Amino acid sequence: MSLRSDDRKLSFEILSNSTSFEEDESLFFYRSNSDPIQNGVVVQSRPKPNPNRKKRKHKRKKPIHSESSIREDPISEATLDPDTNRTNNGLESNCMHSYSVESSSVCTVVAEPDFQNVRGDGFNFGALRQRSVSISGASDDAASRVGGDNEKEKEKEKEKEEEEEESGGEVSSAVKQRAEPNGSVGCSNKLETEKSLDWKRLMADDPNLSFKVDKSPLKYFMEEMYNGNALRSTTTIGNEVERERVYDTIFRLPWRCELLIDVGFFVCLDSFLSLLTIMPTRILMTLWRLLRTRQFKMWSAAELSDFGCFLIMACGVTLLQRTDISLIYHMIRGQGTIKLYVVYNVLEIFDRLCQNFNGDVLQTLFNSTEGLASCPPENRRLWVWRFICDEALAMGASIAHSFILLAQAITLSTVIVAHNNALLALLVSNNFAEIKSNVFKRFSKDNIHGLVYFDSVERFHISAFMLFVLAQNILEAEGPWFESFVSNALMVFICEMAIDIIKHSFIAKFNDIKPTVYSEFLEDLCKQTLNTQTESAKKNLTFVPLAPACVVIRVLTPVYAAHLPYNPLPWRLFWILFLSAMTYVMLTSLKVMVGMGLQKHATWYVNRCRKRKHHLHYD
Repeated sequence: MSLRSDDRKLSFEILSNSTSFEEDESLFFYRSNSDPIQNGVVVQSRPKPNPNRKKRKHKRKKPIHSESSIREDPISEATLDPDTNRTNNGLESNCMHSYSVESSSVCTVVAEPDFQNVRGDGFNFGALRQRSVSISGASDDAASRVGGDNEKEKEKEKEKEEEEEESGGEVSSAVKQRAEPNGSVGCSNKLETEKSLDWKRLMADDPNLSFKVDKSPLKYFMEEMYNGNALRSTTTIGNEVERERVYDTIFRLPWRCELLIDVGFFVCLDSFLSLLTIMPTRILMTLWRLLRTRQFKMWSAAELSDFGCFLIMACGVTLLQRTDISLIYHMIRGQGTIKLYVVYNVLEIFDRLCQNFNGDVLQTLFNSTEGLASCPPENRRLWVWRFICDEALAMGASIAHSFILLAQAITLSTVIVAHNNALLALLVSNNFAEIKSNVFKRFSKDNIHGLVYFDSVERFHISAFMLFVLAQNILEAEGPWFESFVSNALMVFICEMAIDIIKHSFIAKFNDIKPTVYSEFLEDLCKQTLNTQTESAKKNLTFVPLAPACVVIRVLTPVYAAHLPYNPLPWRLFWILFLSAMTYVMLTSLKVMVGMGLQKHATWYVNRCRKRKHHLHYD
């Protein structure tokens, strides 16, 4: 039932006036001290009139529920004793009182009639139910404060009521609670469902949450036609950063990467030519000085390093000369294409491992030469034994690396000579396996730096393999073979170049590496060429040319031997010396050209970087 301000009555007052209640004198209610009905007299507390309060039209307000509602707990057939204010069966009514400074809560126990048991003399009130009670003010000051709200709160309430009326919400048929201005209490038989929890109403009010599926196919197609970009659900609009990344991947990074790998290739070639030209010349000069003075002096660290490298190379060439290349060639040629791919990849993995390990071993050997050249006489024996041990270790590692490179060169020669597209299968499988193993991994800047240097060394090893294939064709090929060799060599180099560009472009894209980083790598390589100390040894290109030199000498020696004239021994010695001198002059000329070119390029690039303070970013 609804209570109005002019005629306010409580539920227990109405029940006290009912006929059935008057006839049954044994039924009483327990009332707290704050109950407005005491001894049959209704005590009403009206708030003091507030002069600032304005009259406004009575509108339906949203029912005010207590934050903590009391759960209904029926007590069957229990009566109240007015003298003791307790139930006859000794159970106290569960009434909770909460007090505050200015307000208190009222708990009312209401007898709810049971309509199923109707008697002739009236209703049978057989159960007591606790109803939810809203918090109201108990003092006149609290009531005056409730009635004297400021204008802003009233305006907010009006706006909320207008929104509720416009939303067209249905009003429950049950009796709702309503808070009166004086703080009286209203009761409801059923809690109202919050509108925010009504899913149907939420879907109807918010058009953004409505998913209508009852559209015709034509209407759906026309909406898709005029809704903008057709790929809006799977793609987003890019920005300038994304555009720069696209052009970095396609244009800016590939030529920087290829320039760095090419410069690294020429650095490896310069070191290889130094091993074949500068090192023998220095050894000959040292021996000539020893024979001319006939006084043995302790060699310097550079002379000891040259002697150690020459001894390693001589032992490697001697052992490779005793290797039957044709036997290894026919053993590999009898395998299938897949096995060739497996063999080539296994050899490539061991090549990288030996290359890395040989660099450390050679550094140890050079350290021993430094210590032996500068040690005092009393410690010379210790340093001599260290030098011998390091020399033996470097010799064993270099010879093992030489055999691995020779087997790899024979495998590549086998797939090139084959007529069943074995070369194409090998290139496709090997190169795409390299992309798969590198592109989708996380790399740091230093790791990418080392990876570029590995690619430069690999490019040089492929060139040595091509020289081996050329020598084998000169010795054993029949008919026109040069054109097929050139086409196959170009295919190998072009595939290697394309794979390196694709690999580094996407590694840089996935790891957010800018193209200027490759220019920084090139600057470090140029400083290494100029013998300028870099900040870290990781920025240096490590290449040991001993194993490739052994393979090249082993391959070219039969070619020279096959073209010597069949003359008496003195003439054969003359032609051997002549061809050796001619080869030495050619290699020395190539060494001078490559070395001077690297020196000029490195000087120009380092000076340019120092002037511009950046590395070809705006070229």
